[in-house]
Amino acid sequence: MSTDPDVIDVIDVWSIPTDRPPAVVRRLYGLLDAEERERADRAHDPRQGARFTVVRGAVRLLVAERLGVAPADLGWRRGPHGRPSPAVDSGIDVNWSASGALALLAVADGRRVGADVEQLRPPGVGARIARRHFPPADAALVLDAPSPADGAERFTRLWCRREACVKVYGGRLAQGLGLPLAGPSPLRLPDAGPLGPGPLRLADVPVPGPFRAAVAADGDRPFTVRRHHWA
Repeated sequence: MSTDPDVIDVIDVWSIPTDRPPAVVRRLYGLLDAEERERADRAHDPRQGARFTVVRGAVRLLVAERLGVAPADLGWRRGPHGRPSPAVDSGIDVNWSASGALALLAVADGRRVGADVEQLRPPGVGARIARRHFPPADAALVLDAPSPADGAERFTRLWCRREACVKVYGGRLAQGLGLPLAGPSPLRLPDAGPLGPGPLRLADVPVPGPFRAAVAADGDRPFTVRRHHWA
């Protein structure tokens, strides 16, 4: 991470469609470690296992390329609540998320990063959660939406922001429910509440289809998102 105040950090973000032909899934399965293969094999249904394989395989390909190692040799160390980071001391931090047919991977230099992608929630579901758990301004944004569809859109976007913030710290979701995250993107949070010391920077990320996404990073430096599409 640069210390020059005139330089804005860049966070690379890949959108990863996870429904792939069987031949691609088989090739990516060959890159996984034993734990990842076991998780793919015990998935509840074949499509779920194939999507898991694509996410983990794509993450390995992209992060390994950044580090200059073979994808199958990439190892992970686990932080709080299982938060993964590359096992080698590389100076980069990575985080990923998956929802249905889309995944998101974020890679940052010199700062912790959190990423989240969510398929749009059904109308009405988010309103109940927002009313019970969100701070007043965030709840009002959802509950005062002009239509149920708009409420679902607003809730999903706020939920992505919460998950991204939580994943920066490797915290628990309950610790992020009360964060004040309403407002235009990008956002600066001077305090991350029970998650840990601030400040924290946050931005929405445009993604294809019926999905919403967000990326967060620790520290006070602004960042820009460099978007990629993994094919």
